[in-house]
Amino acid sequence: MPRRFILSLAVACIGLAVTGAPARAQDYPTRPIKLIVGFAPGGTTDFMARLLADKLRGPLGQPVVVENRTGANGALGAEYVAKAEPNGYMLYFTTAGVATVYPHLKPAPYDPIRDFAAVSRVAFNSTMLVVNAASTIHSARDLATLAREKPGKVTIAITGIGSVSHLGAELFQASAGIKLTEVPYRGAAPAMTDLLGGTLDALFGDGPTVIAHIGAGRIRAIAATSHARSEIFPDVPTFLEQGFAETAADQWAGVLAPAGTPIDVLRRLNLAIARAMSEPDVRARLAQNGVVPATDSVEDFESYLKLEYGRWGQIIRERGIKAE
Repeated sequence: MPRRFILSLAVACIGLAVTGAPARAQDYPTRPIKLIVGFAPGGTTDFMARLLADKLRGPLGQPVVVENRTGANGALGAEYVAKAEPNGYMLYFTTAGVATVYPHLKPAPYDPIRDFAAVSRVAFNSTMLVVNAASTIHSARDLATLAREKPGKVTIAITGIGSVSHLGAELFQASAGIKLTEVPYRGAAPAMTDLLGGTLDALFGDGPTVIAHIGAGRIRAIAATSHARSEIFPDVPTFLEQGFAETAADQWAGVLAPAGTPIDVLRRLNLAIARAMSEPDVRARLAQNGVVPATDSVEDFESYLKLEYGRWGQIIRERGIKAE
């Protein structure tokens, strides 16, 4: 083979190596993207994922298809994405519980820090401490006082051991120095039925669970576990405002990609998500469900994930919380 031909071929290969990777990131996406949801259709997580997927088609120029892979509190869907090729065509719509809580409660088939690349947070909703509208309890302080006066008699619903709402209840009890009688439920619906029926004193529920009942005047929100007051419930003070330190348990949702996904692809997705979540009709539909958009940069989301993962691990160990 002539030496000149070999040199020309080498130069061409170098050119492809230099231009190939940036071209892929620049052209991305060139085909549909899958957004995996680890929970069943019809729930709050699925609703948010489908709303986002629908709005991403505009800025990305390709369909985003939601696929539900349920099981193990979202862990099976997370595992599926963690093992996918890191090319930006398989993403995971995560919740705070899957990304920062679940792996501390039982062996998980994924590592939320090592196996994923942060894309963006998407939405945020406050966990609310609520009581029956007829209750004489009007604040978190009132509930704490009642628990001290009637030890072991004040009941609170736990809708999933290790859920963010359960962890919020644990933080409140530790901060207030009280012990509530925790009543376990398999879901928020039966717990809400008992709260409305007067057989339960209080319930920790996220925005989508409580917003309709608050609007109808059937229940009253007396405290929020978020760091700041919710845009949806601006009149509800946080636990921090009421003097209960370290009682913050943020509920959020976000998007993760397999570890090793090119940073240019992550930033392309991040900008598309920010644009999608800023649309007025998206904000309106989320608000109807007690949720607000909450996007950030790739770097900020990565830092937040690490911080929350470490924080919940410490809390779960210190409180001795065990999975169901």
